[in-house]
Amino acid sequence: MGKDKLRKFEENKLFKHIFQPSRSDMTNPSPLFSGKWSEKFGNSNPIILELGCGKGEYTVALSRRYPDRNFIGIDIKGARIWRGAKTVADENIPNAAFLRIRIEFIDNFFAQDEVDEIWITFPDPQINKPRKRLTSPAFLDRYRKFLKSDGAVHLKTDSRMLFNYTLNVINENSFPLLSSYTDISAQNPDDELLSIETFYQAIYSAKGIPVTYLKFKLKNDTTVVSKQ
Repeated sequence: MGKDKLRKFEENKLFKHIFQPSRSDMTNPSPLFSGKWSEKFGNSNPIILELGCGKGEYTVALSRRYPDRNFIGIDIKGARIWRGAKTVADENIPNAAFLRIRIEFIDNFFAQDEVDEIWITFPDPQINKPRKRLTSPAFLDRYRKFLKSDGAVHLKTDSRMLFNYTLNVINENSFPLLSSYTDISAQNPDDELLSIETFYQAIYSAKGIPVTYLKFKLKNDTTVVSKQ
């Protein structure tokens, strides 16, 4: 492991807005986190998650634009989270935090109706592992445990395969589809939320790869299914 990565890991321990549970703490409902996020932020403002946040570009950008909402970036990669956490510390942003966990354990860290929205930005499409896709039925069922009934899920991806897969899951489960774009830059270039550019989006845009977007709600009455 490189010295720079080790330095970031050590610095992460000093940031009060990074939470790093042990693996044993991840695998059970956490009394230190579930239902306690309003206490950690010191307010009862809406809570928005960015899953697979990487360097936290969306978490940081959204927290700057919406000071009356709380944002939590979630990723397992500590060296990547460091970048967003360092910006939050340098700018003294009070409404942004980071949680370093594996997303398959996410429902252990949030209580029912604790989360208002979910952003999934440029996740690994898991081409050969459908169950590991962050929009698979298994993951959507996890999110339903803590996402408010009127809360939305946003997917922003360069993977047309993941876009189509997610759209099929939405249709098969009759989820309310709120927005759908197969090329954001061509169809809705001025949207203040979708115009936020991540590290990966800059790469894809430079290569001329269209970035897609879906916004949808989850229903809470049945288990999510997919025939794919």
